[in-house]
Amino acid sequence: MKDFVITTDSNSDLLESYILDKNIVIIPHYYDMEGVTYGDEIILTPKEFYDKMRAGVMPTTMASNPEVIRKTFQSYIDQGFDILHISFSSTLSGGCSNVTTGAREICEDNPGAKIIVIDTLSASMGEGMFIMKAVRMREAGMSIDDIADWLETHKQEFCIRFTVDDLGHLYRGGRISKTTAIFGSMINIKPILKLSPDGQLISGGTARGRKKSLNSICNEMLECMGDYKDEDNIICIVHGDVYEDAKYLEQLVKEKLPEKQIIMNYVTPSIGAHSGPGAIGLCFMGGKR
Repeated sequence: MKDFVITTDSNSDLLESYILDKNIVIIPHYYDMEGVTYGDEIILTPKEFYDKMRAGVMPTTMASNPEVIRKTFQSYIDQGFDILHISFSSTLSGGCSNVTTGAREICEDNPGAKIIVIDTLSASMGEGMFIMKAVRMREAGMSIDDIADWLETHKQEFCIRFTVDDLGHLYRGGRISKTTAIFGSMINIKPILKLSPDGQLISGGTARGRKKSLNSICNEMLECMGDYKDEDNIICIVHGDVYEDAKYLEQLVKEKLPEKQIIMNYVTPSIGAHSGPGAIGLCFMGGKR
């Protein structure tokens, strides 16, 4: 069986230690702040990024670079590897299209090359959980084709529930109307959001106040998990530089599911540019999205 590498993009929000330990190849998505483009050699820490947003600097985002994609894929094909690429949702970014095009061109130029692209229709650690599942299956000796088939078959069971602290960022990104943003902020309404089966951001309800919104997404997760509640699957918490709120949510989860492993990380800047400081979410395996 031919060796293969697992590649993904920076929107998967994997822990840096995990990326290094499991040799995951990251293709960056980009963001611009004050005329500086970040994503390759130039980076901000999550704290620096969110502090800039809190100070009023509004970033713009860009998908993965086609030339970087081609060079990355070609380097591993030249070394004799197949490639399993796990991508950010195609309905939220042009990155998946860029990767799919790059993979097709590389395979056309290199007879016998194999690059499989999985459109997760997910984001953040929801996407990251695809990678972690793929790694576990690879370590169990499964082939690239069997892993890709499993991920495609179970794609709709990777779930996300999250909330944001400032509705203005969702308005700026075209996700809600100006009237909704202003009215919701005035009465302290916090939206509960999720990803639809086709990977788009949709409403899952509202809650009044921060702690009620965190309780709501925890309860939503419990209702959605189905049979996965009793299986050995991780739960991921992601946040936009609100560690104390993330710890509060972690405690809620531990009280309900004490045996579950919980992983926590920041929301990457290229997603945080749209969700803003204070966003917080749960990523988990469930019976439905």
